[in-house]
Amino acid sequence: MRPRPRNRVHASAAVVRAWPVWENPRWLVVFIVAVVAAYTMAIAATARGASLSSHGLLLLVFLLLCIVATVELTKRAGENAGLIRDVYAVWELPIALLLPPVYALLVPIFRLWLCQWRIRRTPLHRRVFTAAILGLSYGSASLAFHGLTSTRFELAASPRAHASLWILAVAAAALVQWAVNTALLLPAIKGSEPATSVREMLLAPERVRNDVAEICVAILVTFGSAFTLLAIVFALPFVTLLQRSLRHAQLLNASRIDSKTGLLNAGTWEREAASEVARAVRTRTPLALMLVDLDHFKAVNDSYGHLAGDKALRAISRTFKIFLRDYDLAGRFGGEEFALLLPQTGAADAQRIAERMRAHIGQMPIAAGDDPAAEAMQVTVSIGVAALGTTWNRGTGSQLTDLLAAADTALYRAKGGGRDRVCMVTDTAAVAVTADGSAAEDQVPSR
Repeated sequence: MRPRPRNRVHASAAVVRAWPVWENPRWLVVFIVAVVAAYTMAIAATARGASLSSHGLLLLVFLLLCIVATVELTKRAGENAGLIRDVYAVWELPIALLLPPVYALLVPIFRLWLCQWRIRRTPLHRRVFTAAILGLSYGSASLAFHGLTSTRFELAASPRAHASLWILAVAAAALVQWAVNTALLLPAIKGSEPATSVREMLLAPERVRNDVAEICVAILVTFGSAFTLLAIVFALPFVTLLQRSLRHAQLLNASRIDSKTGLLNAGTWEREAASEVARAVRTRTPLALMLVDLDHFKAVNDSYGHLAGDKALRAISRTFKIFLRDYDLAGRFGGEEFALLLPQTGAADAQRIAERMRAHIGQMPIAAGDDPAAEAMQVTVSIGVAALGTTWNRGTGSQLTDLLAAADTALYRAKGGGRDRVCMVTDTAAVAVTADGSAAEDQVPSR
């Protein structure tokens, strides 16, 4: 028996409600819809009357083949999750500047469809939104370039007369593309991941070097393509090297990072923490260390499943970024335990930060599943805090070990005192702050 039309409507509505895009804040959903709508209207506006010469068609085919080759190279290495970095702009910028604007808008659809098919499936709304912001950024670059060069929206085949000014116009258009893409991407990143550091995302040295290299190669490929299609053939090996350089940087970064939480792994944290502690000892500046442990983590896994436990770990990791500074060190120390090192932070300030962090995590609902209507988990943490004491022996080189031991003692006291509390070990005492804000002090041997 065929289902009734009304049942079909209800089924379709249920499918739409299950789209992951609705998990984002409402303002972000509106922003995504507005960007995609603007992109759709731009395609409709530029598609009318768009024509392509035989030379332009050949150029388009050559550059699309290069995009296909780059996608296949990316498939071998694997596409990184999260914010994706690659070298596709080297091929897409010439299409945006040397062909009618509609191709600048459409080429991201072609490339992202290839990525979805050949590399890795991701939520469709992310691919669509990425195509929209890339298309709008390339469309803006096209408008800027043709405005600066006073040319029609067609292949600019003769940059010879004013080659220097022409290539400067290409560079300006490339910067416009980068600026528009970044401006449209930032709200989405901050809306979906509020703890993301914009400074780290845009101004990290490795990121800046890769962006500059990609833009420079894209400018040269655009300039060469305007003279002869052979320039594209000779550019391909250099793009391959640039892609390998980018992958190498990503692998180096991955070797430092805990894949489950995005924090430093234990080995990297210890190496960097040792350097920070040695600097604090040498300059006689304050420094604090925290050990954070998720309470009853086994019960969380048993009640909600290991995937839910992983979600809890990631949620707590994101919380650290809210309360910590860019130069603080946060690492996953093992299992459900995290280590935080706070340079230039005294005992009292560290205790206040730990207490605010504990209270925030305790009130934070964490979705146990992908369904927005699923039951939310409530988790708590116990935190042990230790500060670099003035009476500690500063000549042995074991201060990090001493700090870890002191923080571990404080964490043990917090666990033994009922959990969901902060305990701080100073030179002479262990001070515990409970969930209701009260404090108790126990004498401990001086270090």
